[in-house]
Amino acid sequence: MHSRSIPAALLVTLCTLVLVACGRGSEIQQAPAETIYEQGLRNLEGGNYRNAIAYFEHLEARFPFSNAARQAQIDLIYAYYRNGQKESAIDAADQFIREHPTHPRVDYALYMQGLIYFDRTPNRFDRLLRIDLDKRPPQDTMRSFSAFQQLAQRYPDSEYVPDARERMVFLRNRLAAYEVTVAEYYMRRGAYVAALNRSRYCIERYAGAPATEEALHIKMRAYERLGMRDMAANVRAVIDENFPRS
Repeated sequence: MHSRSIPAALLVTLCTLVLVACGRGSEIQQAPAETIYEQGLRNLEGGNYRNAIAYFEHLEARFPFSNAARQAQIDLIYAYYRNGQKESAIDAADQFIREHPTHPRVDYALYMQGLIYFDRTPNRFDRLLRIDLDKRPPQDTMRSFSAFQQLAQRYPDSEYVPDARERMVFLRNRLAAYEVTVAEYYMRRGAYVAALNRSRYCIERYAGAPATEEALHIKMRAYERLGMRDMAANVRAVIDENFPRS
């Protein structure tokens, strides 16, 4: 008997929720744009991101050209992000930037874009297998860097720029490390011209990054394998001058 009472209790609860939802839905249908936005904002600030998303999406659908809908588009980026819907957050940021290129909150949309790509981390299987991320094409790294770079260039006085610049340093080092990994791969394959070009690109594009020291060594070894002893000696001189303990 006890096992049968649980489904009955759940049924009552579900019916109650449906009735409440229907009543609330009716109220929303009659509400003006500002009221819907306020409800969404209240849920957003209270951490109920799923409900906030529902309000903001409904607002966009009913009042697409209202000021409240434009503000909701901005808040949707954050709501999606905090609700774990990162692809939706990126799409929302893209849409806002595309539809409102002169809006004063474009800097925020760019920052959130960069942050979402930045926050993407390896899944638990990658961590368990200890996969070296430097051996993977860093697509999200490049996208994050690009978004932060656009933010810094277009809105240098934005409040989000200081944090974006700090993250760009990390991302830049990550990209330099990837170029070195690729150059090392070419060296092992005997593709010395390709290794030379990749190491040169790393040095020129990411000057000052920690990985440039290793890039110089690869460049020197590539010249040696190609029989270009004078060029190799010139690179050795650069290494001795800039990295005396190398």
